[in-house]
Amino acid sequence: MSYSDSTKKLVLITGAANGIGLATARKLASSGHDLFILDKDEAPLEAAVAELSALGAKTKSLVLDLSKSDQIIPALDAALAGAVVDQLINNAGVGFARNVESTSFDEWDLTIDINLKAVFVMCKYFVPKMVAAGGGEIVNVASAASIIGLKNRVAYCASKAGVAGLTRAICADHAAEGIRINAIAPGTVDSTWIAKILADAPDPVATRKLMEARQLDGRMGTPEEVANGIAFLLSPEGRFVNGSLFVMDAGLTAV
Repeated sequence: MSYSDSTKKLVLITGAANGIGLATARKLASSGHDLFILDKDEAPLEAAVAELSALGAKTKSLVLDLSKSDQIIPALDAALAGAVVDQLINNAGVGFARNVESTSFDEWDLTIDINLKAVFVMCKYFVPKMVAAGGGEIVNVASAASIIGLKNRVAYCASKAGVAGLTRAICADHAAEGIRINAIAPGTVDSTWIAKILADAPDPVATRKLMEARQLDGRMGTPEEVANGIAFLLSPEGRFVNGSLFVMDAGLTAV
């Protein structure tokens, strides 16, 4: 059976214990795919494995801190044990509510390490393996912040703009070898990360209203909506989409 004939995929998802990552894992589990999910937090990762397994998906997991880039490849080698990953979703991310003056060097390094460097390392590891297998699909979770500047998100904006550029460059180099790679750019998504930001805000209610107002329909997106977009990009229906920044932001970047 050739790669293009295969309907059941092994999909690896980073940051899969909650939010967009978990919603995407649920979506793909319901489509019959096998899953390999990564996260740095063990307890919610174990809960995700139990949930996805109950949905009928063959699910394996790996606790991995993607900020430690020198540990990523050895950990993958040991955990995968030769298994062929057909599709990769680089979803894990972090952010701080800081401007350029208040962002510490440690916060800058952590944001770049997880949001951008880890995506590079994962792609560096999997692209040659996918090429050898006849092809593969990759979705990198970027952000509307790849396109526009957001207040008090200086390191986050820089990292996500880097994800968009990295995605295009990999497409340019490897599309002819069967690699289909896209970045998805959500607007503000009602997730555990947003909940943490709101919890730290001086006025959570007012901050939430501002976040909702970014989208032209006046509400945040949901992890499930973004998961639908990721599933499309991975699917045969998305075959003609490659090297794109696939925007899902309810018009945030349109004005």
